[in-house]
Amino acid sequence: MERRVNGVDPKMLELLVCPLTNGRLTLDRERNELVSERAKLAYPIRDGIPIMLDSEARKILD
Repeated sequence: MERRVNGVDPKMLELLVCPLTNGRLTLDRERNELVSERAKLAYPIRDGIPIMLDSEARKILD
């Protein structure tokens, strides 16, 4: 049986990329977000579903 990561299928996490940069995303388990370092955005995961809309993303401040 596959183990889900924050309610998300781990195989799906491997396939997802940032919709703005097409770059790699990293999982922030504590905040339940997928982070794009290049875009400086964090996409929320709600009910096990990554919300990959830049309008829903949190801006990462330096």
